[in-house]
Amino acid sequence: MTTTTTGATTTGATQTAAETPARDAATVARMKHRSNDVTQGPERAPARAMLLAMGLTPEDLEKPFVAIANLASDVTPCNVHLSRFAQAAKEGIRQADGTPFEFGTITVSDGISMGTEGMKASLVSREVIADSIEVVTFGERMDGLITVAGCDKNMPGCLMAIARLNVPAIFIYGGSILPGQYRGEDVNIQDVFEAVGAYAKGSMSREELTALECVACPGEGSCAGLFTANTMSTAIEVLGLSLPGDASIPAVDPRKIEESRQAGRTLLRLLEEDVRPRDLLTRRAFENAITVVLALGGSTNAVLHLMAIAREAEVDLTLDDFDRISRSTPYISDMRPGGRYVMADLDRYGGVALVVQRLLRAGLLHGDTMSVNGKTLAENAAAMPVIDDQPVIYSAESPRSPTGGLAILRGNLAPDGAVIKVAGHQEKVYQGPARVFDQEEPAFQAIQQGEINPGDVVIIRYEGPKGGPGMREMLAVTGALIGQGLGDSVALITDGRFSGASHGPMVGHVAPEAAVGGPIGLLREGDIVTLDIPNRRLDAQLTEEELADRRAAWQPLPAKYTTGVLAKYAKLVSSAAEGAVTR
Repeated sequence: MTTTTTGATTTGATQTAAETPARDAATVARMKHRSNDVTQGPERAPARAMLLAMGLTPEDLEKPFVAIANLASDVTPCNVHLSRFAQAAKEGIRQADGTPFEFGTITVSDGISMGTEGMKASLVSREVIADSIEVVTFGERMDGLITVAGCDKNMPGCLMAIARLNVPAIFIYGGSILPGQYRGEDVNIQDVFEAVGAYAKGSMSREELTALECVACPGEGSCAGLFTANTMSTAIEVLGLSLPGDASIPAVDPRKIEESRQAGRTLLRLLEEDVRPRDLLTRRAFENAITVVLALGGSTNAVLHLMAIAREAEVDLTLDDFDRISRSTPYISDMRPGGRYVMADLDRYGGVALVVQRLLRAGLLHGDTMSVNGKTLAENAAAMPVIDDQPVIYSAESPRSPTGGLAILRGNLAPDGAVIKVAGHQEKVYQGPARVFDQEEPAFQAIQQGEINPGDVVIIRYEGPKGGPGMREMLAVTGALIGQGLGDSVALITDGRFSGASHGPMVGHVAPEAAVGGPIGLLREGDIVTLDIPNRRLDAQLTEEELADRRAAWQPLPAKYTTGVLAKYAKLVSSAAEGAVTR
């Protein structure tokens, strides 16, 4: 399908500067619940002098202070354009009689670092982003917060900071990239990773690979399919922390500018009404987000990220919640990587509202959860124009599968749980000999050299939160398997992670991980491993006695990093079963 940049979604009614109601002194003082610390009283004259030095006026200092965490960066197309949305948000804040303060923080591009040692920094960056936003917003005594982000770990990092700070806040997504065109077909970054495997097999020439890589990513925006960024933008909209329509509007669409202005205006209303993130981030809101992610067949990373956000919001969320909801949630999406369409296609037909409307009709969502715009999930979905006759989203009554696109596995290889994207594989059982690799590189080399055969079960270990450290994604590996035609005949099991663009029988987040003595670290070449998706089991044909004997002889690999951020992360990070959060 050829995708356009005009869509059905809108962000609702806007509030102009002229419509902003005059606020009395008591209301403004209440809205300045933190910034009064640095603007009021003779003892704060030095602070005011510093603020005035930046071109602010005394009148600006009497208004609420709103931080804008702008994750703009030249290191990835996901973030290269974000400053224009940050500027529009600043305009909206000023229109609503607030004073904006922009600051930057980091990003790491998963797509660029994938398959390299640098990918170990990706999940680490989620914690750094959350911490850096917290430090500035807290330290500078900001009354409210807007975050503008695009790449995979930006988004959960922003939401973790928002939930942790619990000051009025809004998230703005940078939007997804449009698909490229190759030989008359829509293509995206997933196709390039899979083409690497096809090239290694000899079914694609170097010239064809080069031609594809030159057109797959035609401009700015996050990866096009329902990969991790678009999965998380969807979850955040359903959680109520972004404006309706935010998740699906493409990066280049002019609607994003007005939406960003509206976010600035809305933030001042949140301050006036003292609506805090934890007022919206309820358990019912998280259940809604999980349901929509499962219905769409979203990224396995959503499990890690939603648990991490819930922890910051002081909401009890576990792997069992994902499994329970998955068993009763239909898989209704035909979106990549397991289908045909991308996020910009969904936007043409109504965006997230289309999905929410169908799930609400099936009684699968809590329609009364609230959003930053002051309306419920059901009200926002009803207000958005959608096109029912479309190919992207199925009805809940006639789904692609009766159960959700993700499943939680347990067994003697994953006593604390593991995650698999099961879209299209819900009823399959895989059994075969283990091909054991300590870390990603030797596994990728074996695949590229044709050493993996149909029926093998590839084990990649010591890639967990502590063992990697950083829990690398394996898109280079999964892409190579798909490209060589092994995507449905070889199971891949790891204590690391998968990209949202991965698909097939790929099990990640195996816990406990190998680095702490988990059973995946006890496997040997040739052990028979069974992946039983219908029964949610992951087991090795080993007795408890055999496992105990191997455990007694097991020795951990020496730490690869003894200084710096990776060493610090390895010491502080928790299990993937708890969201891989740092303590």
